[in-house]
Amino acid sequence: MAHSTAAVAKGPVLTDWRPEDPQFWETAGKAIATRNLWISIPNLLLAFSVWMVWSVVVAKMPAIGFDFSVGERFWLAALPGLSGATLRIFYSFMIPIFGGRKWTALSSASLLLPAIGIGLAVQNPDTSYMTFLILALLCGLGGGNFASSMANIAYFYPKKTKGNALALNAGLGNLGVSVMQFVVPMVITMGVFGAIGGEPQTLADGKQLWIQNAGYIWVPFIAVSAIAAWFGMNDIASAQASFKEQSIIFSRKHNWIMCILYTGTFGSFIGYSAGFPLLMKTQFPAVEALNYAFLGPLVGALSRAGTGWISDKFGGGKVTFWTFLGMIVAVGGVLFFLGIKEQPGAFWGFFACFMALFFLTGVGNASTFQMIPSIMRQEVPRLMPQLDEAANLKQAERESSAIIAFTSAIAAYGAFFIPKAYGTSIAITGGPEAALWLFAAFYAVCVVITWVYYSRKSAPVPC
Repeated sequence: MAHSTAAVAKGPVLTDWRPEDPQFWETAGKAIATRNLWISIPNLLLAFSVWMVWSVVVAKMPAIGFDFSVGERFWLAALPGLSGATLRIFYSFMIPIFGGRKWTALSSASLLLPAIGIGLAVQNPDTSYMTFLILALLCGLGGGNFASSMANIAYFYPKKTKGNALALNAGLGNLGVSVMQFVVPMVITMGVFGAIGGEPQTLADGKQLWIQNAGYIWVPFIAVSAIAAWFGMNDIASAQASFKEQSIIFSRKHNWIMCILYTGTFGSFIGYSAGFPLLMKTQFPAVEALNYAFLGPLVGALSRAGTGWISDKFGGGKVTFWTFLGMIVAVGGVLFFLGIKEQPGAFWGFFACFMALFFLTGVGNASTFQMIPSIMRQEVPRLMPQLDEAANLKQAERESSAIIAFTSAIAAYGAFFIPKAYGTSIAITGGPEAALWLFAAFYAVCVVITWVYYSRKSAPVPC
Protein backbone atom coordinates (compact mmCIF):
# COMPACT_ATOMS: atom_id res chain seq x y z
CA MET A 1 0.00 0.00 0.00
CA ALA A 2 2.85 2.36 0.83
CA HIS A 3 4.40 1.62 -2.52
CA SER A 4 1.16 2.53 -4.32
CA THR A 5 0.91 5.84 -2.50
CA ALA A 6 4.53 6.74 -3.17
CA ALA A 7 4.28 5.81 -6.83
CA VAL A 8 1.51 8.27 -7.59
CA ALA A 9 2.99 11.14 -5.55
CA LYS A 10 6.43 11.22 -7.19
CA GLY A 11 6.75 14.73 -8.63
CA PRO A 12 4.09 16.39 -10.79
CA VAL A 13 3.86 13.36 -13.16
CA LEU A 14 1.68 10.47 -11.95
CA THR A 15 3.47 7.35 -13.17
CA ASP A 16 0.99 4.92 -11.58
CA TRP A 17 -2.66 5.87 -11.96
CA ARG A 18 -5.43 3.28 -11.41
CA PRO A 19 -8.67 5.03 -10.42
CA GLU A 20 -10.77 1.90 -11.12
CA ASP A 21 -8.80 -0.01 -8.43
CA PRO A 22 -10.90 0.52 -5.25
CA GLN A 23 -7.95 0.18 -2.83
CA PHE A 24 -5.75 2.51 -4.86
CA TRP A 25 -8.59 5.03 -5.17
CA GLU A 26 -9.34 5.17 -1.44
CA THR A 27 -5.70 5.23 -0.25
CA ALA A 28 -4.18 7.64 -2.77
CA GLY A 29 -6.20 8.38 -5.90
CA LYS A 30 -9.23 10.18 -4.48
CA ALA A 31 -7.21 12.86 -2.67
CA ILE A 32 -5.06 13.59 -5.74
CA ALA A 33 -8.08 13.69 -8.08
CA THR A 34 -9.92 16.02 -5.70
CA ARG A 35 -6.95 18.41 -5.54
CA ASN A 36 -6.69 18.55 -9.33
CA LEU A 37 -10.44 19.09 -9.68
CA TRP A 38 -10.55 22.01 -7.22
CA ILE A 39 -7.63 23.75 -8.91
CA SER A 40 -9.16 23.09 -12.33
CA ILE A 41 -12.52 24.66 -11.42
CA PRO A 42 -11.36 28.28 -10.75
CA ASN A 43 -9.16 28.18 -13.85
CA LEU A 44 -12.16 27.12 -15.92
CA LEU A 45 -14.44 29.68 -14.22
CA LEU A 46 -12.06 32.49 -15.21
CA ALA A 47 -11.86 31.12 -18.75
CA PHE A 48 -15.65 31.36 -19.09
CA SER A 49 -15.64 34.85 -17.56
CA VAL A 50 -13.16 36.16 -20.14
CA TRP A 51 -14.83 34.24 -22.98
CA MET A 52 -18.25 35.80 -22.41
CA VAL A 53 -17.23 39.29 -21.24
CA TRP A 54 -18.32 40.86 -24.54
CA SER A 55 -21.95 39.92 -23.80
CA VAL A 56 -21.90 42.71 -21.17
CA VAL A 57 -19.41 45.13 -22.74
CA VAL A 58 -21.41 45.47 -25.98
CA ALA A 59 -24.47 46.63 -24.05
CA LYS A 60 -22.48 49.60 -22.65
CA MET A 61 -20.46 50.60 -25.73
CA PRO A 62 -22.93 53.17 -27.16
CA ALA A 63 -23.00 54.99 -23.81
CA ILE A 64 -19.22 55.62 -23.91
CA GLY A 65 -19.12 56.82 -27.51
CA PHE A 66 -18.69 53.64 -29.59
CA ASP A 67 -21.83 54.02 -31.65
CA PHE A 68 -21.85 50.68 -33.46
CA SER A 69 -25.06 49.31 -34.99
CA VAL A 70 -27.09 46.53 -33.34
CA GLY A 71 -25.79 44.13 -35.99
CA GLU A 72 -22.16 45.13 -35.33
CA ARG A 73 -22.63 44.64 -31.60
CA PHE A 74 -24.21 41.21 -32.08
CA TRP A 75 -21.09 40.35 -34.11
CA LEU A 76 -18.88 41.37 -31.17
CA ALA A 77 -21.00 39.22 -28.84
CA ALA A 78 -20.87 36.28 -31.27
CA LEU A 79 -17.22 36.24 -32.41
CA PRO A 80 -15.76 34.92 -29.12
CA GLY A 81 -18.02 31.91 -29.63
CA LEU A 82 -16.69 31.35 -33.12
CA SER A 83 -13.03 31.52 -32.13
CA GLY A 84 -13.57 29.66 -28.85
CA ALA A 85 -15.30 26.77 -30.57
CA THR A 86 -12.59 26.56 -33.24
CA LEU A 87 -9.83 26.61 -30.63
CA ARG A 88 -11.60 23.84 -28.73
CA ILE A 89 -11.08 21.51 -31.67
CA PHE A 90 -7.32 21.89 -31.22
CA TYR A 91 -7.46 22.02 -27.42
CA SER A 92 -9.38 18.72 -27.46
CA PHE A 93 -6.18 16.81 -28.14
CA MET A 94 -3.69 18.80 -26.03
CA ILE A 95 -3.93 17.05 -22.64
CA PRO A 96 -2.46 13.70 -23.80
CA ILE A 97 0.22 15.56 -25.77
CA PHE A 98 1.34 18.20 -23.22
CA GLY A 99 -0.10 17.00 -19.89
CA GLY A 100 -2.95 18.43 -17.83
CA ARG A 101 -0.84 20.48 -15.43
CA LYS A 102 1.28 22.24 -18.05
CA TRP A 103 -1.58 22.88 -20.45
CA THR A 104 -3.97 24.21 -17.77
CA ALA A 105 -1.33 26.68 -16.53
CA LEU A 106 -0.35 27.89 -20.01
CA SER A 107 -3.87 28.15 -21.39
CA SER A 108 -5.01 30.08 -18.31
CA ALA A 109 -2.08 32.49 -18.58
CA SER A 110 -3.05 33.19 -22.21
CA LEU A 111 -6.26 34.84 -20.93
CA LEU A 112 -4.17 37.82 -19.84
CA LEU A 113 -3.98 38.92 -23.51
CA PRO A 114 -7.68 39.71 -24.05
CA ALA A 115 -8.22 40.84 -20.43
CA ILE A 116 -5.52 43.50 -20.64
CA GLY A 117 -6.33 44.27 -24.29
CA ILE A 118 -9.97 45.12 -23.55
CA GLY A 119 -8.90 47.37 -20.67
CA LEU A 120 -6.62 49.36 -22.96
CA ALA A 121 -8.92 49.50 -26.01
CA VAL A 122 -12.07 50.87 -24.36
CA GLN A 123 -10.13 53.80 -22.88
CA ASN A 124 -9.19 55.09 -26.33
CA PRO A 125 -12.16 56.68 -28.16
CA ASP A 126 -10.28 56.27 -31.45
CA THR A 127 -10.09 52.47 -31.16
CA SER A 128 -11.34 51.01 -34.42
CA TYR A 129 -14.11 48.45 -34.82
CA MET A 130 -11.51 46.09 -36.32
CA THR A 131 -9.48 46.26 -33.09
CA PHE A 132 -12.57 45.30 -31.11
CA LEU A 133 -13.21 42.41 -33.52
CA ILE A 134 -9.67 41.12 -32.89
CA LEU A 135 -10.12 41.41 -29.12
CA ALA A 136 -13.44 39.56 -29.37
CA LEU A 137 -11.69 36.76 -31.25
CA LEU A 138 -8.93 36.64 -28.60
CA CYS A 139 -11.56 36.15 -25.90
CA GLY A 140 -12.11 32.80 -27.58
CA LEU A 141 -8.95 31.64 -25.79
CA GLY A 142 -11.20 31.27 -22.76
CA GLY A 143 -13.65 29.17 -24.72
CA GLY A 144 -10.94 26.80 -25.87
CA ASN A 145 -9.99 25.94 -22.30
CA PHE A 146 -13.16 23.98 -21.61
CA ALA A 147 -12.29 21.16 -24.00
CA SER A 148 -8.88 20.54 -22.48
CA SER A 149 -10.15 20.96 -18.90
CA MET A 150 -12.90 18.37 -19.32
CA ALA A 151 -10.58 15.93 -21.07
CA ASN A 152 -8.11 16.31 -18.23
CA ILE A 153 -10.58 15.72 -15.37
CA ALA A 154 -12.05 12.70 -17.20
CA TYR A 155 -8.73 10.89 -16.73
CA PHE A 156 -8.68 11.37 -12.96
CA TYR A 157 -11.96 9.74 -11.88
CA PRO A 158 -13.40 6.19 -11.89
CA LYS A 159 -16.59 5.40 -13.79
CA LYS A 160 -18.79 5.44 -10.68
CA THR A 161 -18.02 9.11 -9.92
CA LYS A 162 -16.91 10.41 -13.33
CA GLY A 163 -20.32 11.87 -14.21
CA ASN A 164 -20.48 13.88 -11.00
CA ALA A 165 -16.84 15.05 -11.24
CA LEU A 166 -17.33 16.24 -14.82
CA ALA A 167 -20.58 17.95 -13.83
CA LEU A 168 -18.83 19.79 -11.00
CA ASN A 169 -15.90 20.88 -13.18
CA ALA A 170 -18.15 22.00 -16.00
CA GLY A 171 -20.99 23.38 -13.88
CA LEU A 172 -18.85 25.45 -11.54
CA GLY A 173 -16.68 26.43 -14.51
CA ASN A 174 -19.79 27.52 -16.44
CA LEU A 175 -20.57 29.65 -13.40
CA GLY A 176 -17.91 32.01 -14.75
CA VAL A 177 -20.48 33.41 -17.19
CA SER A 178 -22.84 34.33 -14.38
CA VAL A 179 -20.03 35.61 -12.15
CA MET A 180 -18.87 37.84 -15.00
CA GLN A 181 -22.38 39.13 -15.77
CA PHE A 182 -22.83 39.92 -12.06
CA VAL A 183 -19.37 41.36 -11.31
CA VAL A 184 -18.68 43.44 -14.44
CA PRO A 185 -21.76 45.73 -14.16
CA MET A 186 -20.61 46.54 -10.60
CA VAL A 187 -16.87 47.04 -11.13
CA ILE A 188 -17.34 49.32 -14.15
CA THR A 189 -19.05 51.83 -11.84
CA MET A 190 -16.02 52.36 -9.59
CA GLY A 191 -12.29 53.03 -9.83
CA VAL A 192 -11.25 49.63 -8.50
CA PHE A 193 -7.58 50.01 -9.43
CA GLY A 194 -7.22 53.73 -8.69
CA ALA A 195 -4.87 55.71 -10.93
CA ILE A 196 -3.30 52.50 -12.27
CA GLY A 197 -6.64 51.51 -13.83
CA GLY A 198 -6.97 54.65 -15.95
CA GLU A 199 -9.46 57.52 -16.18
CA PRO A 200 -13.25 56.97 -16.18
CA GLN A 201 -15.53 57.63 -19.15
CA THR A 202 -18.08 60.38 -18.52
CA LEU A 203 -21.59 59.73 -19.84
CA ALA A 204 -24.07 62.23 -21.24
CA ASP A 205 -25.92 62.40 -17.90
CA GLY A 206 -22.70 63.12 -16.02
CA LYS A 207 -22.25 59.64 -14.55
CA GLN A 208 -18.85 57.98 -14.75
CA LEU A 209 -17.95 54.45 -15.88
CA TRP A 210 -14.68 52.52 -15.82
CA ILE A 211 -15.44 50.09 -18.68
CA GLN A 212 -11.75 49.04 -18.68
CA ASN A 213 -12.44 47.18 -15.43
CA ALA A 214 -14.45 44.64 -17.45
CA GLY A 215 -11.06 43.35 -18.58
CA TYR A 216 -8.70 44.39 -15.80
CA ILE A 217 -10.72 42.83 -12.96
CA TRP A 218 -9.73 39.31 -14.08
CA VAL A 219 -5.98 39.91 -14.38
CA PRO A 220 -4.87 39.21 -10.76
CA PHE A 221 -7.14 36.17 -10.49
CA ILE A 222 -5.86 34.71 -13.77
CA ALA A 223 -2.26 35.12 -12.61
CA VAL A 224 -2.91 33.38 -9.27
CA SER A 225 -4.91 30.53 -10.83
CA ALA A 226 -2.31 29.84 -13.52
CA ILE A 227 0.44 29.68 -10.88
CA ALA A 228 -1.71 27.35 -8.74
CA ALA A 229 -2.20 25.04 -11.74
CA TRP A 230 1.53 24.92 -12.47
CA PHE A 231 2.52 24.05 -8.91
CA GLY A 232 -0.56 22.18 -7.69
CA MET A 233 -1.86 19.98 -10.51
CA ASN A 234 -0.53 16.76 -12.03
CA ASP A 235 0.22 15.20 -15.40
CA ILE A 236 -0.83 11.54 -15.85
CA ALA A 237 1.81 9.47 -17.65
CA SER A 238 -0.68 6.81 -18.80
CA ALA A 239 -2.87 9.49 -20.42
CA GLN A 240 -0.17 10.36 -22.94
CA ALA A 241 -1.19 9.80 -26.54
CA SER A 242 -0.37 11.28 -29.91
CA PHE A 243 -2.91 13.05 -32.08
CA LYS A 244 -2.89 10.02 -34.39
CA GLU A 245 -3.86 7.70 -31.54
CA GLN A 246 -6.69 10.01 -30.49
CA SER A 247 -7.93 10.66 -34.03
CA ILE A 248 -9.64 7.26 -34.09
CA ILE A 249 -12.68 9.05 -32.65
CA PHE A 250 -13.36 10.58 -36.07
CA SER A 251 -14.31 7.10 -37.30
CA ARG A 252 -16.70 6.53 -34.37
CA LYS A 253 -20.34 7.07 -35.32
CA HIS A 254 -21.36 7.96 -31.79
CA ASN A 255 -18.79 10.74 -31.62
CA TRP A 256 -20.74 12.59 -34.29
CA ILE A 257 -24.14 11.74 -32.81
CA MET A 258 -23.07 13.09 -29.43
CA CYS A 259 -21.77 16.25 -31.13
CA ILE A 260 -25.36 16.92 -32.25
CA LEU A 261 -26.86 16.24 -28.82
CA TYR A 262 -24.28 18.26 -26.92
CA THR A 263 -24.78 21.15 -29.31
CA GLY A 264 -28.43 21.04 -28.26
CA THR A 265 -27.51 21.29 -24.57
CA PHE A 266 -24.21 23.10 -24.11
CA GLY A 267 -24.49 24.97 -27.42
CA SER A 268 -27.80 26.33 -26.17
CA PHE A 269 -26.41 27.22 -22.73
CA ILE A 270 -23.44 29.17 -24.02
CA GLY A 271 -25.32 30.71 -26.95
CA TYR A 272 -28.18 31.89 -24.77
CA SER A 273 -25.62 33.23 -22.25
CA ALA A 274 -23.86 35.23 -24.98
CA GLY A 275 -27.05 36.64 -26.46
CA PHE A 276 -29.32 37.03 -23.43
CA PRO A 277 -28.30 40.55 -22.28
CA LEU A 278 -28.57 42.07 -25.74
CA LEU A 279 -31.77 40.13 -26.54
CA MET A 280 -33.45 41.54 -23.42
CA LYS A 281 -32.10 45.01 -24.22
CA THR A 282 -33.58 44.97 -27.75
CA GLN A 283 -36.93 43.31 -26.93
CA PHE A 284 -37.64 44.96 -23.57
CA PRO A 285 -35.78 48.30 -23.74
CA ALA A 286 -37.55 49.67 -20.66
CA VAL A 287 -36.01 46.93 -18.50
CA GLU A 288 -32.46 47.30 -17.12
CA ALA A 289 -31.31 44.01 -18.64
CA LEU A 290 -27.90 43.81 -16.97
CA ASN A 291 -29.58 43.62 -13.55
CA TYR A 292 -31.01 40.23 -14.48
CA ALA A 293 -28.78 38.78 -17.21
CA PHE A 294 -26.45 36.95 -14.82
CA LEU A 295 -29.31 34.83 -13.42
CA GLY A 296 -29.67 32.74 -16.59
CA PRO A 297 -26.09 31.43 -16.70
CA LEU A 298 -26.20 31.07 -12.90
CA VAL A 299 -29.23 28.77 -13.08
CA GLY A 300 -27.68 26.78 -15.96
CA ALA A 301 -24.32 26.37 -14.26
CA LEU A 302 -25.77 25.34 -10.90
CA SER A 303 -28.19 22.88 -12.47
CA ARG A 304 -25.30 21.27 -14.32
CA ALA A 305 -23.18 21.05 -11.18
CA GLY A 306 -26.06 19.78 -9.06
CA THR A 307 -27.77 17.26 -11.35
CA GLY A 308 -24.92 15.01 -12.49
CA TRP A 309 -26.01 12.39 -9.93
CA ILE A 310 -29.43 12.08 -11.63
CA SER A 311 -27.84 10.73 -14.81
CA ASP A 312 -25.54 8.47 -12.79
CA LYS A 313 -28.67 7.01 -11.14
CA PHE A 314 -31.27 6.90 -13.95
CA GLY A 315 -29.12 6.87 -17.09
CA GLY A 316 -27.94 9.76 -19.22
CA GLY A 317 -29.98 8.75 -22.27
CA LYS A 318 -33.32 8.88 -20.46
CA VAL A 319 -32.51 12.20 -18.78
CA THR A 320 -31.37 13.72 -22.09
CA PHE A 321 -34.57 12.62 -23.85
CA TRP A 322 -36.85 14.33 -21.32
CA THR A 323 -34.60 17.38 -21.16
CA PHE A 324 -35.00 18.09 -24.88
CA LEU A 325 -38.79 17.71 -24.63
CA GLY A 326 -38.78 20.25 -21.81
CA MET A 327 -36.64 22.65 -23.86
CA ILE A 328 -39.18 22.60 -26.70
CA VAL A 329 -41.94 23.57 -24.25
CA ALA A 330 -39.78 26.35 -22.75
CA VAL A 331 -39.01 27.84 -26.19
CA GLY A 332 -42.75 27.79 -26.89
CA GLY A 333 -43.25 29.86 -23.74
CA VAL A 334 -40.58 32.37 -24.79
CA LEU A 335 -42.32 32.77 -28.17
CA PHE A 336 -45.70 33.25 -26.51
CA PHE A 337 -44.51 36.07 -24.25
CA LEU A 338 -42.59 37.77 -27.06
CA GLY A 339 -45.89 37.80 -28.95
CA ILE A 340 -47.53 39.80 -26.14
CA LYS A 341 -44.45 41.77 -25.08
CA GLU A 342 -46.34 45.07 -24.94
CA GLN A 343 -48.63 43.75 -22.21
CA PRO A 344 -47.86 44.21 -18.48
CA GLY A 345 -45.99 41.28 -17.01
CA ALA A 346 -44.87 39.91 -20.39
CA PHE A 347 -41.21 40.45 -19.51
CA TRP A 348 -41.49 38.28 -16.41
CA GLY A 349 -43.14 35.48 -18.36
CA PHE A 350 -40.40 35.73 -20.99
CA PHE A 351 -37.77 35.76 -18.25
CA ALA A 352 -39.26 32.76 -16.41
CA CYS A 353 -39.33 30.69 -19.60
CA PHE A 354 -35.70 31.56 -20.26
CA MET A 355 -34.79 30.53 -16.70
CA ALA A 356 -36.44 27.16 -17.42
CA LEU A 357 -34.40 26.92 -20.62
CA PHE A 358 -31.16 27.67 -18.78
CA PHE A 359 -32.02 25.11 -16.07
CA LEU A 360 -32.74 22.41 -18.65
CA THR A 361 -29.54 23.11 -20.59
CA GLY A 362 -27.60 22.49 -17.38
CA VAL A 363 -29.35 19.16 -16.76
CA GLY A 364 -28.73 18.17 -20.38
CA ASN A 365 -25.08 19.22 -20.24
CA ALA A 366 -24.50 16.84 -17.33
CA SER A 367 -26.53 13.97 -18.84
CA THR A 368 -24.89 14.04 -22.28
CA PHE A 369 -21.39 13.97 -20.79
CA GLN A 370 -22.43 11.08 -18.54
CA MET A 371 -23.54 9.18 -21.66
CA ILE A 372 -20.19 9.30 -23.49
CA PRO A 373 -18.10 7.01 -21.22
CA SER A 374 -21.04 4.59 -21.00
CA ILE A 375 -21.37 4.48 -24.78
CA MET A 376 -17.67 3.88 -25.40
CA ARG A 377 -17.44 1.14 -22.78
CA GLN A 378 -20.07 -0.71 -24.81
CA GLU A 379 -18.71 0.19 -28.24
CA VAL A 380 -14.94 -0.39 -27.86
CA PRO A 381 -15.21 -4.14 -27.07
CA ARG A 382 -17.50 -4.53 -30.09
CA LEU A 383 -15.27 -2.51 -32.42
CA MET A 384 -11.93 -3.83 -31.12
CA PRO A 385 -12.58 -7.45 -30.02
CA GLN A 386 -8.85 -8.25 -30.16
CA LEU A 387 -8.18 -6.25 -26.98
CA ASP A 388 -8.21 -7.86 -23.53
CA GLU A 389 -10.32 -6.42 -20.70
CA ALA A 390 -7.65 -4.07 -19.35
CA ALA A 391 -6.76 -2.78 -22.83
CA ASN A 392 -10.46 -2.34 -23.61
CA LEU A 393 -10.92 -0.19 -20.52
CA LYS A 394 -7.88 1.96 -21.30
CA GLN A 395 -8.98 2.43 -24.93
CA ALA A 396 -12.52 3.33 -23.85
CA GLU A 397 -11.15 5.88 -21.36
CA ARG A 398 -8.89 7.44 -24.00
CA GLU A 399 -11.67 7.65 -26.59
CA SER A 400 -14.21 8.92 -24.05
CA SER A 401 -11.88 11.71 -22.99
CA ALA A 402 -11.19 12.72 -26.59
CA ILE A 403 -14.90 12.59 -27.51
CA ILE A 404 -15.89 14.66 -24.47
CA ALA A 405 -13.38 17.31 -25.53
CA PHE A 406 -14.28 17.20 -29.23
CA THR A 407 -18.05 17.33 -28.70
CA SER A 408 -17.53 20.35 -26.46
CA ALA A 409 -15.65 21.98 -29.33
CA ILE A 410 -18.44 21.47 -31.85
CA ALA A 411 -21.14 22.47 -29.36
CA ALA A 412 -19.34 25.71 -28.53
CA TYR A 413 -20.26 27.05 -31.96
CA GLY A 414 -23.62 27.72 -30.32
CA ALA A 415 -21.96 30.74 -28.70
CA PHE A 416 -21.59 32.15 -32.22
CA PHE A 417 -24.70 30.90 -34.00
CA ILE A 418 -27.34 31.78 -31.39
CA PRO A 419 -26.43 35.50 -31.02
CA LYS A 420 -25.88 35.69 -34.80
CA ALA A 421 -29.25 34.01 -35.42
CA TYR A 422 -30.93 36.62 -33.20
CA GLY A 423 -29.21 39.43 -35.10
CA THR A 424 -30.08 37.98 -38.52
CA SER A 425 -33.68 37.28 -37.51
CA ILE A 426 -34.13 40.82 -36.18
CA ALA A 427 -32.55 42.30 -39.33
CA ILE A 428 -34.75 40.29 -41.72
CA THR A 429 -38.06 39.94 -39.85
CA GLY A 430 -37.88 42.67 -37.20
CA GLY A 431 -37.81 40.22 -34.28
CA PRO A 432 -35.99 37.15 -32.91
CA GLU A 433 -38.95 34.75 -33.28
CA ALA A 434 -37.68 33.06 -36.46
CA ALA A 435 -34.44 32.14 -34.69
CA LEU A 436 -36.35 30.68 -31.74
CA TRP A 437 -38.53 28.54 -34.04
CA LEU A 438 -35.33 27.20 -35.58
CA PHE A 439 -33.95 26.30 -32.14
CA ALA A 440 -37.17 24.45 -31.22
CA ALA A 441 -37.02 22.44 -34.47
CA PHE A 442 -33.43 21.45 -33.68
CA TYR A 443 -34.46 20.23 -30.21
CA ALA A 444 -37.15 18.09 -31.85
CA VAL A 445 -34.45 16.46 -34.00
CA CYS A 446 -32.42 15.82 -30.82
CA VAL A 447 -35.42 14.14 -29.15
CA VAL A 448 -35.71 11.71 -32.06
CA ILE A 449 -31.97 10.95 -32.16
CA THR A 450 -31.82 10.30 -28.40
CA TRP A 451 -34.82 8.00 -28.51
CA VAL A 452 -33.61 6.01 -31.54
CA TYR A 453 -30.05 5.39 -30.31
CA TYR A 454 -30.03 5.59 -26.52
CA SER A 455 -33.25 5.87 -24.50
CA ARG A 456 -35.79 3.36 -25.93
CA LYS A 457 -35.95 -0.19 -24.58
CA SER A 458 -34.39 -1.81 -27.65
CA ALA A 459 -31.85 1.00 -28.26
CA PRO A 460 -28.59 -0.18 -29.88
CA VAL A 461 -26.52 1.49 -27.13
CA PRO A 462 -28.76 1.91 -24.06
CA CYS A 463 -27.44 4.36 -21.51
